Amino acid sequence: RAWSERFFARHGAMPTMGQAGTYSAVRHYLQAVTDAGTDATDAVNAQMRATPVNDMFAKNGHIRPDGRMVHDLYVLEVKAPGESTRPWDYLKLIRTVPGDQAFRPLDQGGCPLVTGGTAG
Repeated sequence: RAWSERFFARHGAMPTMGQAGTYSAVRHYLQAVTDAGTDATDAVNAQMRATPVNDMFAKNGHIRPDGRMVHDLYVLEVKAPGESTRPWDYLKLIRTVPGDQAFRPLDQGGCPLVTGGTAG
């Protein structure tokens, strides 16, 4: 919520999921460049895959061999008007779905990066 409030103060609107996801991805990339000490593709890619993602956008995230970022997802319910306590307080968390249950299993994707085949 704190990140969203800072975004709102700067832009006059709450961030979309796409904006939050882009911020998270760019920050993860830039941190990997810093940690790897280079911007060389292979080194940064390895660092990104080795670094968990736990930020304002994703919890318990990691990048799989097929390139998919797997993270917890949430089942939400829209609050009744009387349940909201402040502006933009619209959703109630019903449950958290762990990433390994929320995304297709790695062995079912058919990705050439995983199966050893060729893309295209």
